[in-house]
Amino acid sequence: MTAPGAEPENDTPASTPRMSRRVRHWLAGAGITALAATLGITLAVRGGPTPACAAPPSGNTVHRGTASFYDAGRSGGNCSFPGPPADRLYVALGSSQYSGGAACGSYLDVTGPKGTVRVMVMDQCGGCGPTKIDLSTEAFTRIADRSQGIASVTYRAALNPPLDGGLTFRIKGGASQYWFAVQVGNHGNPLRSVEAKGTSGGFRKAARQTDNYWTIEGGLGPGPYTITVTDVYGQKATATGIRMVTKQVQRSTVSLISPATPSSSPSTPASPSAPPPSATPTESTTPTTTVEAIAGAAPLPGPRC
Repeated sequence: MTAPGAEPENDTPASTPRMSRRVRHWLAGAGITALAATLGITLAVRGGPTPACAAPPSGNTVHRGTASFYDAGRSGGNCSFPGPPADRLYVALGSSQYSGGAACGSYLDVTGPKGTVRVMVMDQCGGCGPTKIDLSTEAFTRIADRSQGIASVTYRAALNPPLDGGLTFRIKGGASQYWFAVQVGNHGNPLRSVEAKGTSGGFRKAARQTDNYWTIEGGLGPGPYTITVTDVYGQKATATGIRMVTKQVQRSTVSLISPATPSSSPSTPASPSAPPPSATPTESTTPTTTVEAIAGAAPLPGPRC
């Protein structure tokens, strides 16, 4: 869900046959913002600051809460993906579990009255509390009757979800040799860190942004780049040959998930979410890659509250 007044990162604007609940909320918010400007009040437009010690769902923890539904159209949500997954099974999380973008691209298994569905985290839900999630319409109808509007659910992280293809990399529009910004996709588990280097010098840590890009101030030169990605379970992969080509998905053959590591699956049959949209003919050739995987379902230690 893109913040009001901000230019969407997606190349194709969202389009729906009717005004969605999110659009109506945006229009109402626009009036409030105008009033606030008149009164000299500053408003947070991305759902407020990330709560202290916030973290995305991970490990084997089962969460209990409620689910509603919405339609993101062709938008990739707050996670700035090129678009929703092909099967349109996605979810928006409240600020504590969205965790400043840390949940982007991970998967949840959500169980409701009718069954279980696997969904990809794509968005932040500004009106959702710690135990409320917002499913796509397609996902909600897999686990409850649409007429319910809101359903009681349980959900948990999908550990090492099987995915088609390897990691993807997308350089942000406006990035250059002087300012590095990359989005990592098709990783399955929540990411812990991203490091990158250019043709000279060592690796530098990238800073995670709330729009699901990882940035390095001062840049890394013109490229190509070597990028190391680590998930919250310590699984690590390194891709080389990533080019400074903006707004295009560069695909690799490497995955964070070791083939020897069993993956969890929903308790009832459900189709896994599809990988990001296919590359266009203008997108780059496959970068060369290496991988190191460390098995284990327990996430690495996080900050203590």
